[in-house]
Amino acid sequence: MTRPSDPLAAVAAGLDPGPFALVRREGADHVDLFAGPVRTADQLADLPVPEGAAGPRTLALVPFRQITERGFDCVDDGLPLEYLAVERHRRIPLDEVLDALPDAPVRTRDAGFDIADDEYAAIVERVLADEIGHGEGANFVIHRTLRATVEGDPLATALAALRRLLVRERGAYWTFLVHTGTRILVGASPERHVSVADGLVEMNPISGTFRHRGETVDRDALLRFLHDPKEVEELYMVLDEELKMMAVVAEHGGQVVGPYLKEMAHLAHTEYLLAGRCSRDVREVLRETMFAPTVTGSPMENACRVIARHERTGRRYYAGVLALLGRDEQGRQTLDAPILIRTAEFSPEGALRVPVGATLVRHSTTAGEVAETHAKAAGVLAALGLGPEAPHPGVEPAVRHADDPEVRAALAARNTPLARFWLEQREPGAIALRGLAGRRALIVDGEDTFTGMLAHQLGALGLSVSRRDWPDPGPLDGYDLVVVGPGPGDPRDVTAPKMAALRTLLAELLASGRPTLAVCLGHQLLAGLLGLPLHRRDAPYQGLPQDVPVFGVTRRVGFYASFTARSDADRVSGPYGPVELSRDPGDGAVHALRGAGFAGVQFHPESVLSQDGTAVLADLLGHLLDRPALSAHGAVDRG
Repeated sequence: MTRPSDPLAAVAAGLDPGPFALVRREGADHVDLFAGPVRTADQLADLPVPEGAAGPRTLALVPFRQITERGFDCVDDGLPLEYLAVERHRRIPLDEVLDALPDAPVRTRDAGFDIADDEYAAIVERVLADEIGHGEGANFVIHRTLRATVEGDPLATALAALRRLLVRERGAYWTFLVHTGTRILVGASPERHVSVADGLVEMNPISGTFRHRGETVDRDALLRFLHDPKEVEELYMVLDEELKMMAVVAEHGGQVVGPYLKEMAHLAHTEYLLAGRCSRDVREVLRETMFAPTVTGSPMENACRVIARHERTGRRYYAGVLALLGRDEQGRQTLDAPILIRTAEFSPEGALRVPVGATLVRHSTTAGEVAETHAKAAGVLAALGLGPEAPHPGVEPAVRHADDPEVRAALAARNTPLARFWLEQREPGAIALRGLAGRRALIVDGEDTFTGMLAHQLGALGLSVSRRDWPDPGPLDGYDLVVVGPGPGDPRDVTAPKMAALRTLLAELLASGRPTLAVCLGHQLLAGLLGLPLHRRDAPYQGLPQDVPVFGVTRRVGFYASFTARSDADRVSGPYGPVELSRDPGDGAVHALRGAGFAGVQFHPESVLSQDGTAVLADLLGHLLDRPALSAHGAVDRG
């Protein structure tokens, strides 16, 4: 191991090894060594992917503050976008790397979270009440950081920690160490954020955390975890959010595969795989997917606002990504980017940071989310000698719980209520409806990229679809249908610029008689213009599938809302003529409405939770575009 071990030999000799990285990808029998100078870039578009021989070109350390490229809020800690320009790449057998890495105890002192458990619990309580409860989003991730001081040389300590991770952790997507000269990152990230290879873009949403100790897994407890509604709905919500991203970067959106059980040394998670065809520049893919909802929340833009309101400090690398950019044998760009979680950051002075976060949803409890942050830190803490270690499992565990028939059945059952539109492959035009060829729809985005999924769904039904953000002016001429889309916020707030702009747009559409479909927030604003009172629900409907009546047919649909319109009657007279309502027989909540040239739905027909979403859209298109037989098209039955 003469040449590849140079950085390790330099460390052993007390010399500066220069910037380098060691990366083991999931299942690999080798470790990649990358070496070269470290440079900075202002934006992701500035990262180099030069043409030439196949292989990796650039390893970027993308901090969370890079989210400002998308115009999103953050606590800006000023961390630069650095990248290692790969001048040397070697593949080294794993056994040789383990022999070269120091096998020494890791010693730290003064370890503790920067936010105490009771303080973190109070933050969780505020987010649940003030944000989710007031319609600001479906789920949010708030982080805290364990800090300590390393005793001894930080780089040697990080290398020893890497060895422990390589030996004792399993199931990680990347196990890695990156040394830039000014900082060291070492970790075992379970989650691929996004990759591009062979023209295929893939994402890998992971959610739900089951804690165990090595091989001593309580099977009954694992099965309870797999059936826990909070854990199931949490995964559904991040699946929806990453499908939104796939709707932007993949030509035909993403196809859902899974779910699977991801087993690690201390934890087990549930995960899906999303895949779709992609021809975009990989840097654009990286930008459009900043950052994973599993470490931010949804909808993404408002999740960043919520994070900035409740977190005291910048996230540095937490929730950012490592991004390896290069070329394949055909000269096509490649990308592989794990999320920076389960990662420790060392400073040259010996300061250690291990950030972790919990996903807050409507079912969350303060005690449960505090415990989740401890569980997620366990693997990294064990590698650093700060917590109990899992038994040495070798390369593979003695028991794979994912092979248990009951575990497999519990996972498979999660897909039963979901929309087949996102689970099944189909030929282009397979569900296109007669009479829609050449007809155009405009979707106005209310700050929720569910509109990207809606665009793919309407496109699959046969419409030509364009999207526009709510502040962007533009003509409506030439569109057969305008869709006023979803978004966060209180629809009763008459002073909010977004609410005022969307209300004005809806009023213009109603006055002109142009066919109009309103979804979620758009539906609430439409209901208000029709004279229906708006109320905040006692309990938010965030990520909630329900069987509800929709114009005489029971439909399985997904809700993401904290507000609703209400009515005591199924038909009302409004300023634009008679309105037919589908509502809850108990509290009068209006699930859907329609009148001459307009319709609205409180739920999200595009959501993966909406098993009947495509059929509902087909019915509504029939009403709005005067094609009454559209929903009889067999291919869209049970969307």
